Formats: sequence, C-alpha cells, structure tokens
Amino acid sequence: MPEKLRVVPLGGLGEIGKNMMVLELANDLIVIDAGLMFPEEEMLGVDLVIPDVSYIVERRHKLRGIVITHGHEDHTGALPYVLSQLRAPIYCTRLTRGLIAVKLEEHGLLNDADLRVVQAGEKLKLGQFGVEFVRMTHSIPDSAGLAISTPVGTVFHTGDFKLDHTPVTGQPSDLSRIAELGKQGVLLLMSDSTYAEVPGYTPSERTVSEALDRIMADAPGRIIIATFASLISRIQQVLDAAAKHDRRVFVTGRSMLDNAEMALEQGYLSTTEDILAPLEKMKKVPPERLAILTTGAQGEPMSALVRMANRDHRHIEIQPGDTVLLSSSAIPGNEMLINRTIDNLYRLGAQVLYSRIANVHVRGHAAQEELKLILNLTKPRFFVPLHGEYRHLVMHGEIAKAMGVAEENVFVLEDGEMLELDGRRAEVVGRAGADFVYVDGLAVGVDRVVLRDRRHLASDGILVIILTLDKHTGKPIGRPDVVSRGFIEAEMSDSLMQRAGDVVLDALGGAEHVSARGDANTRIHESLGRFLYDETGRRPMILPLTVEV
Repeated sequence: MPEKLRVVPLGGLGEIGKNMMVLELANDLIVIDAGLMFPEEEMLGVDLVIPDVSYIVERRHKLRGIVITHGHEDHTGALPYVLSQLRAPIYCTRLTRGLIAVKLEEHGLLNDADLRVVQAGEKLKLGQFGVEFVRMTHSIPDSAGLAISTPVGTVFHTGDFKLDHTPVTGQPSDLSRIAELGKQGVLLLMSDSTYAEVPGYTPSERTVSEALDRIMADAPGRIIIATFASLISRIQQVLDAAAKHDRRVFVTGRSMLDNAEMALEQGYLSTTEDILAPLEKMKKVPPERLAILTTGAQGEPMSALVRMANRDHRHIEIQPGDTVLLSSSAIPGNEMLINRTIDNLYRLGAQVLYSRIANVHVRGHAAQEELKLILNLTKPRFFVPLHGEYRHLVMHGEIAKAMGVAEENVFVLEDGEMLELDGRRAEVVGRAGADFVYVDGLAVGVDRVVLRDRRHLASDGILVIILTLDKHTGKPIGRPDVVSRGFIEAEMSDSLMQRAGDVVLDALGGAEHVSARGDANTRIHESLGRFLYDETGRRPMILPLTVEV
C-alpha cells in the first residue's frame, strides 16, 4: 500500500494565534509549533487558550519531535502546558531556544525539557521526515521556514514571514534556497496568511528606526516604549536610537527583563549600558535623557504599562511631558484594552503615539505581492493557507489560484480537518478533535459548563435561597432567606425578595410530602424561575441551599 501524508492543523486556521500543525505518516509524526491565543471577550476569567493535543497524545508512540519556526508566543506559548503530555525533543533556532527556555524556567519545567538548537540550512532526520530550516525574515530574529521531505514529496511551511530586504538584525530571507526547492519540486506549500488582504508589500523594519530616531530627538521628556517582550529586534532599535540621542535606557516588566537578559547573554542585543539596572537609578537621570522599555502594548491588565496608566506602578508615575509609544499591532480582541490604556495615559498628560498615527510599528507578515513571490518561487502542486482568520485564508487561496495553482488543489482548511496526500491526489478525509483548551490560573482545560455559568452570572446575576426543611416531612421551617447579587437594584430588591420567599413557600407547601432534598430544590428552581422571569424578564442563576433538621 503506498505511503500517505496526513496534514492535521490543530490551531491557527480561522483564528490569530494558537498555531499548531501535525504532519503524520504511517509510522512517524512531527508537530510544527505549539502556540497560545489570547481569550475572546466571552471567555470570562480565562487567561489563555491553547490547542487540544489529544490527537497527538493518542499517537504519541509515533511522535519524533516538535519543530518550532520562531520565538513568538503564538507559536511557542503552549509548550509549558503540553510538554508533559507529549514528552518529545524540541528543535528550534538559537534565539528561539533562549525564549522558550525563559518561559519553561518560569514554569519550573526547563530541567525536564529536551531543547535542541538547529542552524538555518541544517537538516534533521526525524523518522521518515527530513526537516531543513530555511532562513526567513519576520519581526523577530532567527525565524525559519521548514522544507520537509517526505516519501510522497516535499512540503514547504513558511512559518510567519515577510520579505524584508533590510532587516534590523540578521539576514534577509533565503530566497535562493526557496527557488531551489521550487525547481526540485514542492508538493505542498503551507504559507502565512495573516495579511493576505493587504495589497502591495510590507514596509521594512528600517522605517521604525527612522521614526524612533525622530521621536528620541524631539520628545521634551521621558520616552516610554511598550512592545512585545519577544520583539528583540525592536528592543535593539530602541537601544540604537537612545544611544544616538544620549538617552539612558531602563527596562521594566518581568517578561521583558527576562528576555532582554537572555538576548544580551546570547549576543542578540548589543549595548554599552546596563539596561537591566534597578529602576531606582532612574531618579538620577534627567527626564529628557531617559527612555524606558516596558511590556503592556496589548493593554494586558497586570502589565507594567497598564500599571503606569492606572497609577499603580511602584517606580514610574506618568507625568505631563512624557511620550508613550505603543510599538505593536493590536491582537484581535485586545482593541478595547488598548484603547482604555491609551485614554488613561492621555488623562495623565502623556503624549501617546501608536501605529495609526505614527510609524512606530510595522507588521511582521507578508502582504499580497510577497505571498505571490513565494508561490511563484515554489510552484507547489497543492496549497494550504495558514495562520489567519477565515477570510485571510480564503483570500490567500484566491491569490494561489491566480498564481496558477489548480482550483481543486487549493484547500482552505479549518482546525481539525485532516488533509491526506499520496503525491498525486489530495483530499479531506475526516476531522480530528481541535477544540479550545482554556487555561485559567493553574487549571488547564476549564470545562465549557464553567464558562457557561460565568456568562449566566455576568448577564443576569444570582439568587441564593437558604431554607430549613423538616427532615421527616420535608416541609419548610420558617421563612427562607433570599439573597441576590448582580440581579436587581436595591430599591426594588426588598419587595421582590419578599414575594420570592412567598413563591418558595407556596411551591413546597402544596405537597403532602417532599420525598428528598433534590425534589425540594427542583420545585424551588422551577417555580422561582417562572416568577422572576414574569416579574423582571430576566433569568438569574438560582441556587437553593436547603438544610434538613
């Protein structure tokens, strides 16, 4: 029977983040990336969302390794939560290894992890898979695409990329190697779709350097730059601009400090100053000679910038004359948090610059002309758009058709859909489990029922009925106590609660004998639910607490 390759996306298709892709042969399986996603607005109390890895766990005996394309958290952030289930070596470039190590150390898992560094151009043998790391530019150094040889043909996975010919750190994408792969024959191209709806080209990171240079020269007081902690090249741009204009740089935010320390040790950051110096030393530096790097560009509630905006930061208080730069793109779903942070900063007298009004950030993903170039160089037989919301995948699929890929060979997949290829044909053959897995504090895998109850509580509140029952007859002893929270305003509460107590007594008083406490709870729930809906048009969560004496 001929060998077949199965491609199973477990995250990253139809959404931004949570990237994880499985490639599977009869006896071997590899995983590409293991990312997280920020929760959507209705995921109340959830901290993070990670992929469901049950498909991999069921086939763990075939797992040969986890291959990581680059160090951003939407490609690495799930590792602390899934490694215990997968227990496989992790292959990545040097900076990516450093960033993963910082995250695993934070979770106390570094000693148990098998992290292996791979150079661009190096080839791995993972069972029947051959994996070559191909240099790609992105908004973080040491990013890689993956050329994966299989018994049915070559797969090229771009990872996140843009074609920046003048990157701030590192070298441009290895287009000559990608062209060579195209000449040898690419069976399947899987390519980044995040900005597939944007025409033209993505600007170079150099444009941010020019903007930072102008801002450092003109700002009258302190400059506070918020960006992703993993955006090492942006940190270097800040250091370079600050050095040029004689500004001293300090770093705040735990993840920013940890990543900066690692990047300095490994030579990815270059500076003559001690940027990790304690913040107390800032007091000796005049405001016009000060620059502060911080986390919080996404408005994360506990981040350093948000604490500054809320006047909660221990060392930094926003003052008139401060200039705050938000040097990142808004992750979908975070817009409200970011806007609130910007408003609070303005209230405190700061000047705030962000990508809509200044060139303080450029996207790290390819626009349409760059996507066309990759399609033209690789000339794949089959195409799967990756990494984007569904409209991005569809648009990228249309670009592929315009570039000559046969319509029947373009597969716009969603998480869980299994694509099977034998070298000549490809078809979707089923669906794997690819649900959201919620991380809430220390709990991984929060039940959907819990989220449903949280939404119920958030929308209609709660009513608690505390009632004493006679153990022998099941009849109420005295009136019930009715307590509400988040349900009704105080001036209406007393009258309604009194009548709610009457409804409870009526519900239990009509029965000759209530056989069990569960029966009493059901009667209370049903009768009170009807009464409250008739009176208020709302359905609060009703919790009967009955005590037998």
